[in-house]
Amino acid sequence: MTKPPALLCKKLDIVFNNQQLFVTALTHRSAGINNNERLEFLGDAILGFVIAQRLYDAFPRAAEGTLSRLRASLVNEASLAELARKHNLGDYLVLGSGELKSGGFRRDSILSDALEAIIGALFIDQGVAACQAWIAKLFAEKLQDLPSENWQKDPKTQLQELMQAKRMELPDYTLIDMTGLPHEQIFTVKCTVPLITGSCTGTGVSRKKAEQSAAEQMLAKLLKGDG
Repeated sequence: MTKPPALLCKKLDIVFNNQQLFVTALTHRSAGINNNERLEFLGDAILGFVIAQRLYDAFPRAAEGTLSRLRASLVNEASLAELARKHNLGDYLVLGSGELKSGGFRRDSILSDALEAIIGALFIDQGVAACQAWIAKLFAEKLQDLPSENWQKDPKTQLQELMQAKRMELPDYTLIDMTGLPHEQIFTVKCTVPLITGSCTGTGVSRKKAEQSAAEQMLAKLLKGDG
């Protein structure tokens, strides 16, 4: 049985003027027409903006690409689902019978969408300042624990996190050529992502190095807005 939304409000330290907005934020599309999809759309944009602003202020010397990667590490589906589980959000979701039977209250996508929908509902109820304050509290630990080595993550990891943040399929790496003698081979790898048409090709003395080269070129292309 779904727990009362008022209990979750107390746990999250939020007071809604319009409690129905909060109920809608917890309602999955499987439960009916009046669901949280529109609120999730709004909350996703607000969350991205607020986290971007926090990172901009916290890392004044970081380049745009670094800030994008740090944001992606915070607002991807897995990260949001982790925060949702921390507050047992799944116990309060309103789901259709099919999702209930299949364990939808445990699914990352449903949990992360509901958390974003709560942000959207809070914005409608109280405005952007309330969202900024609550998101700052919600992400305080994650923001504080951002390791400096995140800035230096290898290109494959950075590209993967970028795709996860956008909820798209992971990059695909295809070996297209391998030349040279066994002890001095050169590998050529093609990288493709759903975000853009075309591909990027990298070479290296190992398949791993070739994949890293291709990922680095793809990252540069995406951050420039090509494709």
